[in-house]
Amino acid sequence: MAICFDAEQKTFHLQAKDTSYVIKILREGYLGHMYWGKKIKKYHESNPILFVNRGFSPNPDPNDRAFSLDTIPHEYPAYGNGDFRGPAYQIQLKNGSTITDLRYASHYLYKGKKKLDGLPSTYVESEAEADTLVIVLEDALIGLQAELSYTVYNHLDVITRTVQLRNNGNEYVKILRILSASIDFRDHEFDLLTLHGAHNNERNLSRRPLHSGVQAIESRRGASGPQQDPFFALLRKNTTEDLGEVFAFNFVYSGNFLAQIEVDSFQNSRASMGINPFDFTWLLEPGECFQAPEVVLVYSSSGLSGMSAAFHQLYRTRLCRGRHRDLLRPVLINNWEATYFNFDEKKIKKLAQESKKLGIELLVLDDGWFGKRDNDKSSLGDWVVDTHKLPNGLGPLGNYIESLGMEFGLWFEPEMVSEDSQLYSEHPDWCLHVPERPRTTSRSQLVLDLSRADVCEYIIDSISAILTSAPISYVKWDMNRHMTEIGSSLLSPDRQRETAHRYMLGLYQVLETLTARFPDILFEGCSSGGGRFDAGMLYYMPQTWASDNTDAISRLKIQYGTSLVYPPITIGAHVSAIPNKQMGRITPLDTRGYAAMSGNLGYELDVTKLTEEDRQEIKQQIALYKEIRHLIQFGSFYRILSPFERNSAAWNFISVSQDEAAVFYFRVLAMPAAPIQTLKLKGLHPDYLYQDIKTKKVYGGDELMYTGLTLPNMKEDFRSLFWIIKKVNG
Repeated sequence: MAICFDAEQKTFHLQAKDTSYVIKILREGYLGHMYWGKKIKKYHESNPILFVNRGFSPNPDPNDRAFSLDTIPHEYPAYGNGDFRGPAYQIQLKNGSTITDLRYASHYLYKGKKKLDGLPSTYVESEAEADTLVIVLEDALIGLQAELSYTVYNHLDVITRTVQLRNNGNEYVKILRILSASIDFRDHEFDLLTLHGAHNNERNLSRRPLHSGVQAIESRRGASGPQQDPFFALLRKNTTEDLGEVFAFNFVYSGNFLAQIEVDSFQNSRASMGINPFDFTWLLEPGECFQAPEVVLVYSSSGLSGMSAAFHQLYRTRLCRGRHRDLLRPVLINNWEATYFNFDEKKIKKLAQESKKLGIELLVLDDGWFGKRDNDKSSLGDWVVDTHKLPNGLGPLGNYIESLGMEFGLWFEPEMVSEDSQLYSEHPDWCLHVPERPRTTSRSQLVLDLSRADVCEYIIDSISAILTSAPISYVKWDMNRHMTEIGSSLLSPDRQRETAHRYMLGLYQVLETLTARFPDILFEGCSSGGGRFDAGMLYYMPQTWASDNTDAISRLKIQYGTSLVYPPITIGAHVSAIPNKQMGRITPLDTRGYAAMSGNLGYELDVTKLTEEDRQEIKQQIALYKEIRHLIQFGSFYRILSPFERNSAAWNFISVSQDEAAVFYFRVLAMPAAPIQTLKLKGLHPDYLYQDIKTKKVYGGDELMYTGLTLPNMKEDFRSLFWIIKKVNG
């Protein structure tokens, strides 16, 4: 077993592939964090905690002024009894007090990993893949119990954490704060890496040193949001893409979150992550439990590349689910930027005909097919076909597209309602709202209250009716605004601050039901692009539209940043027309193609209006992608040059067997007197010989990685290069 308990030392030693994590039961049952990092064979406690008398650090034992909860490296810290740093949890009792004192009570081990009730989480397909430790903490005075769960993946540098609170007392308690993971480091010599952004500018890299006090990222928007991804990593000062230590945290949750690092007055660091306590409480009646979402912890001693490799392997194979997890993803065309709302059945059929000639495999009908949806001001919630645009309905249209040898997909935005809709006129109380307060609209829409069972049932029934009415093989699930006036007409006053989390539980139940009911449909998540690109959504939908910004140069950064955590197979990427609709930029078609080929390739332009030259080039792009998409979607991904650091970007994809690779290089702006550069590939086998398929030249894997390829001198902005190399005998 990968988890060992030393009864004499009172230590738990968790061992993942190349990672160790050590917990110790300290005096009086407090739980201490001893180590997380490079794997060690056996823990002999070479780094014991030194207890020192510190001013302003109170003592549980008045006879021992060296022992203080304010200086212990905790595993799940409390509030109010001596530790002044940010707590992992906080409880309010019926008498109004907020002091609790969880101590070690027991523990148990088991093979494998259990599913979290009502929440997405990573999983195992056999018990041999992982081991789980559950440490039970109790506050005997009030009957509060916490189960800290740690799952160790044996063949990955991954440990997952979560906590469940149980009220075994006789009175209700109110949860004010419940973070899923907290780790105390005994130094602060780290840089903090986060992913920040905005609509059309998602997942930019930010790296800055830790400093005294609290540094935090969060969402209070009701969704994970594009502003901050629910991810952060602590990097040693010398850590690079390929070298150095990384301690990474990612939240498997799609709602409000908090991730923070606190450097205390003794230069220790506390890193924690969980549901955002802002505007959150949860009333826990006697006998009830509250299950917190999961945090995935990744340790890497080989830089960001090693971190990403662990996240990618875990998420592709043990977070994403369903039959599409292991299937090649189709090349699609989405009609949105080709037609917007202005289409009819004839136009969609013509798009399908021309797309088929190019080799496209799936046509997605985007917004505007339902209700009286001629703009974004009406009809959300009315999932009935607009017979003015589609007089024969979706079924015959889908059948026609299938007769061409293509698949048919459809756009929905099920979590929203337009004020101008039949649904809103019949059920105005079904949206999130606070009585007597104005209802703030965004994009002329309101958010349905998914904390309500009747609303969830309506969504399931109405979407199911559409999905059974036509041969639909793909669904784009959009969510185009965040929450305001967060309240529910069915919840009591003392439960109103549960609404946002109950919404997420309702959404997850809807997605669980629909994806189970329609297992053959490929679901893609979307939130005005990448506004809800998180691990929680990937559990239900194995890919996400990375950004509404389809500009190839913008996508270099968006997709590079996304790849830190999420595998390329989860990234939707499209070729669009020029000038680009978001940026106005004019980029070559090959550069647009290579950028989009670095994820799940699609097209978002009017193929009926292409020049013959562009038509032939797109046809060649699609044929090329079909040749390499097994590498893109299921191979190993390596970042080579960062567009955040230079005037270029590069990456390569390698097959698991290391016998073939696809290499992409992008140069943003032309430069006068530009230097001659070489590109050093990554991930090849140093003892293999590889042939450049285009030039037929043969190179050693070691040569390609250590010496590199000389890049040609290129004129003009926004140029790109591409290579396929394959192993040859010799």
